[in-house]
Amino acid sequence: MSIKGLFPIDKWDFKSESVLANLPEREFALLTAEQTEKQYKKGEVIFKEGAFPDGIFFVVSGKVKKYKLDSDGREYIIYVANTGELIGYHAVLAEDRYPDSAAALEDSTIAFIPRSNFLEVVRQSEILNKRLLKTLSHEFAVLANSLSLFAQKSVRERLALQLIVMREKYKVNFKPGMSVEINMSRDDLANLVGTARENVVRLLSEFKGKGIVETKGRKIIVQDVAKLIDIADYK
Repeated sequence: MSIKGLFPIDKWDFKSESVLANLPEREFALLTAEQTEKQYKKGEVIFKEGAFPDGIFFVVSGKVKKYKLDSDGREYIIYVANTGELIGYHAVLAEDRYPDSAAALEDSTIAFIPRSNFLEVVRQSEILNKRLLKTLSHEFAVLANSLSLFAQKSVRERLALQLIVMREKYKVNFKPGMSVEINMSRDDLANLVGTARENVVRLLSEFKGKGIVETKGRKIIVQDVAKLIDIADYK
């Protein structure tokens, strides 16, 4: 089932996929002249909060979690970046340290573009500048929505909403009627929702009993996204 017209997914999902798409040939060549790719295993750290950035990262395949740790070492997932998205560029543009950490949520291929190449293309390219400005503005709005989510919604509503968002991220060659498997550990899902693991397990059991989701090991299959939208109670 498509959620178009039922749920405003753009308010919860970054849109950086088009930032590097179809750049003029010369600019793209300069940007990728020293690009390298690396395979990251699930859980492997890509960069850490407080480190100074040497460049930006592009998710070639897989998914990446951006997160912060509190004083007790508890992880809070801020965002899940999907295939085709940029990460780490905010710190480069701000000439500052990373404000958060990033790690592979699953086995992933990540491209690294050196800071000097990225900044040189930013300096030369009006197209890239406009795209980055638009993307940064959108990401600010998404993060503002996420903050209001934690302030105003119950754990049950937050879980429903995050399952809707994750369902969209895990779609691959989706066609109406196809099931979508969310392959995420209960710990990661709890850290994304901002609650304890046992709360997520209990609520998933409730959703499963009502036919809203199905579970296969760590995989979650959304059977009735319309009911999740009702539970999320997003206005």
